[in-house]
Amino acid sequence: MGGKQDQDEEAYGEAEGWGRSCTDIICCVLFFVFILGYIAVGILAWVYGDPKQVLYPRNSTGAYCGIGENKEKPYLLYFNIFSCVLNTNIIAIAQNGLTCPTPQVCVSSCPKAPWTVESRQFSQTVEQVFYAADRKFCLPGVPGNMQVLQSLQQELCPSFLLPSTPALGRCFPWTNSTVPELPGISNTSISQSISGLLDSLSARDISVKIFEDFAQSWYWILVALGVALVLSLLFILLLRLVAGPLVFVLIIGVLSVLAYGIYHCWEEYRLLRDKGASISQLGFTTNLSAYRNVQETWLAALIILAVLEGVLLLMLIFLRQRICIAIALLKEASRAVGYMMSTMFYPLVTFALLLVCIAYWAIIALYPLPTWLTRPEYVFWAPNSSLPGCEKVPMNTSCDPMEQVNSSCPGLMCVFQGYQSTGLAQRSLFNLQIYAVLGLFWTINWVLALGQCVLAGAFASFYWAFHKPRDIPTFPLGSAFLRTLRYHTGSLAFGALILTLVQIARVILEYIDHKLRGAQNPLTRCILCCFKCCLWCLEKFIKFLNRNAYIMIAIYGKNFCVSAKNAFMLLMRNIVRVVVLDKVTDLLLFFGKLLVVGGVGVLSFFFFTGRIPRLGENFENPQLNYYWLPIMVCILGAYLIASGFFSVFGMCVDTLFLCFLEDLERNDGSADRPYYMSKSLLKILGKKNKGTPGDKKRKK
Repeated sequence: MGGKQDQDEEAYGEAEGWGRSCTDIICCVLFFVFILGYIAVGILAWVYGDPKQVLYPRNSTGAYCGIGENKEKPYLLYFNIFSCVLNTNIIAIAQNGLTCPTPQVCVSSCPKAPWTVESRQFSQTVEQVFYAADRKFCLPGVPGNMQVLQSLQQELCPSFLLPSTPALGRCFPWTNSTVPELPGISNTSISQSISGLLDSLSARDISVKIFEDFAQSWYWILVALGVALVLSLLFILLLRLVAGPLVFVLIIGVLSVLAYGIYHCWEEYRLLRDKGASISQLGFTTNLSAYRNVQETWLAALIILAVLEGVLLLMLIFLRQRICIAIALLKEASRAVGYMMSTMFYPLVTFALLLVCIAYWAIIALYPLPTWLTRPEYVFWAPNSSLPGCEKVPMNTSCDPMEQVNSSCPGLMCVFQGYQSTGLAQRSLFNLQIYAVLGLFWTINWVLALGQCVLAGAFASFYWAFHKPRDIPTFPLGSAFLRTLRYHTGSLAFGALILTLVQIARVILEYIDHKLRGAQNPLTRCILCCFKCCLWCLEKFIKFLNRNAYIMIAIYGKNFCVSAKNAFMLLMRNIVRVVVLDKVTDLLLFFGKLLVVGGVGVLSFFFFTGRIPRLGENFENPQLNYYWLPIMVCILGAYLIASGFFSVFGMCVDTLFLCFLEDLERNDGSADRPYYMSKSLLKILGKKNKGTPGDKKRKK
């Protein structure tokens, strides 16, 4: 009898850890070794990394502004900022760390007034024109007795200054500044460049107004989010009462919309038929709106809608029992959530763990290789390489900034390009960054898998409790969490690794597509598109398979491969029930999200726009600069809250569904193998129990 009893306990899936053992131990060890390496990478980045490359700007020599010898010079001034904003876009500048092909110097303060070198000053010295007038904007080491013309030709000093304001440690011109006359550049293009640059990087006034709006409305935003939380919770808890009527109302609504569409298409078709408007008279045209005025268009739409209406009616007739089962499972899921309210707030744990994973990776990414492991690189650069005298100059080749540039090419200079990108240190950095990206994907997928398995274990303990709620464990969520970590870390890591490899392959394919976009032919585009489509489908399938595998792991405690195979075969044997339940659940959850987000959005709109009269002094709407800002925050927050709650409910439905299918296949309602499903499900299926699980043990 002992072996039979063990078989019963496995079949009933009482998720209490009886007879469980650690699964996928090899993958568990591999995951822990990888995490140790990931921690080592983080320690290396923290100890040897150089965050100054991200926090501080650098001048043309590669020195940082605001620290060290430039401690009193925290801002970076571009000699000719239009050389970058007129020849490229702001996204490319940002990706290159806001570096531009023009001399850059650290300054103590940005220029306050416009100024341009006059022709009569060319023969004067740098001391007279710049230093004596407190214009300390030349490159370091420029002698005061050098002629201004020579300093301008070598681009050691700026030829003009614009009133600027510091933003991100750089001096950017004002939008309303008087622009000097510059050769080859129109004032209109300069003004547009300044305006676009400041709109992208220094929207100070808008930022202040946004901050003021948040300061005035933050507590009302929290109230709106609280309303979203309550609405989401009430919707889930009330599904046990209204799931049936709500599903049928939604189905009738869909049928009614299709019926009205059929009626409207018929009226339009009849009207155009009487007028004699036919597609033969119109012919072929690229003006798609013209097809609205021919009878064949409405006839085709009429046929399509009629076919859809007929298919839905036939599905309702032949799948009515399965729809009733889906509704009963939704009600049972609502009961399960009601008995285990703590599960609704588990997404907060998942969110916190995801935040830790992303923050840890961000720290590694923001701590680049230290400058003492590399050397700066300088290259030849000229404002216009097509001018006479520049043909033979090897542009973008290495040069020595300490040597004087002697060339007939106008404006030729040796500029700082960056730090060495080749060598052992750089290859090591690249490999560590790849390791960090792999760690980001793997840890994120493992955290998501942990959440799914923990929730599945908690909801499985509800289903396999014969007397509900008496047989439900005292702390089902905590027990499932500890049990999952103790026994199934390796299985979760296995599933997460498979998904991670597919996602990394998609990232690599997107990178290749981005790099070859300008040179690829139509055949290459088609092949890449097919590969991306296949990988997208593969990722969706693996997510579906992993989700159900984690449920089977939570129920039976088997390894990942066995659980995935059993879950897949079980679902394939009940494919019609799977489709019906999936669509009914999607319909209900979509309606729930629409109700929560729409309700909070409408309420926020009427409140923040002052359209709710007689609220009293304590409930007056705040005076805002942009009333749409808190409204959008409330809508986004409500969507995130509803998605978090409904994701838990969706996991509950999927878990109970797999348990229900297992219950049907393994049990027969006898005293030895009674059904664990609810009485409503037994009634729908026309089955009943002849005993309880305890009857056999008492007889023994």
